[in-house]
Amino acid sequence: MFIATLIAAGTIDQGQISEGVDRLAAAGCAPSGWGWIDAGRAADIFIGVSTGARAALEGAFTGVDIVVQSIITRSKCLLIADMDSTMITVECIDELADFAGIKPQIAAITEAAMRGDLDFEGALDARVALLAGLDEGVIDRCLAERVRLMPGARTLIQTMKARGAAAVLVSGGFTRFADPVAAMIGFDRAVANRLGIVGGKLDGTVARPIVGAQTKLDMLLETAKAKSIPIESTLAVGDGANDLLMIGAAGLGIAYHAKPVVAAAADARVDHNDLTALLYAQGIPTREWVR
Repeated sequence: MFIATLIAAGTIDQGQISEGVDRLAAAGCAPSGWGWIDAGRAADIFIGVSTGARAALEGAFTGVDIVVQSIITRSKCLLIADMDSTMITVECIDELADFAGIKPQIAAITEAAMRGDLDFEGALDARVALLAGLDEGVIDRCLAERVRLMPGARTLIQTMKARGAAAVLVSGGFTRFADPVAAMIGFDRAVANRLGIVGGKLDGTVARPIVGAQTKLDMLLETAKAKSIPIESTLAVGDGANDLLMIGAAGLGIAYHAKPVVAAAADARVDHNDLTALLYAQGIPTREWVR
């Protein structure tokens, strides 16, 4: 048995759910009924065949995200998450660049790397080199003034942890941001890159090995193995090309407000809702959320 979950950023009504059932029937997905997770916000349609279900529903309803998956492994025991533009609202390196007066130059490289147009490691080296000489104190100022948690981030992590799940933040960004962000949200662990700092100033280097796509995949697989969690019970979420490997390997890979290459490859995409959509994807109603 499979489920197609409809998650509305605003509201969804029974008429739209019925239309969804009809669309799934026409696609050969054998719908057998439906039920609310939260009335007017999120609903499950039960289907016998998953092939074609996502295509039948995506884009059919304004402001509604679609998740199709097996009902058996719906509840997840491990979450691996990206940080920049996923768990927080900004790209930290772009904000550091703003303090250096070169944000447009660095942001353009960031965007190209996240689209998959540039090699991540080379693009990171190039951007950090441009920050050489920036005062170390700017990092803490940037964290305090610019870094904001993504809506729903803390509720997502706290709710999953209350249900016994593990959560790891794996970032291609920097430990000076990832460590405090992970603590604020409630992650069990953070893994990120280390900026080179000499004499209180950034020296334009990043310590090796660089945390990139392979590291994110490795953390998913190694953490699942260490905790004896079946891969089907894992969840990965991110927005950029360096998240593709972990999203592809997870039991449920979510592209969150993501670049097109990621949205196309993921099991599901969240374009309209905040991160609490990942709780609805697991069938968890708001009365059970930890806020």
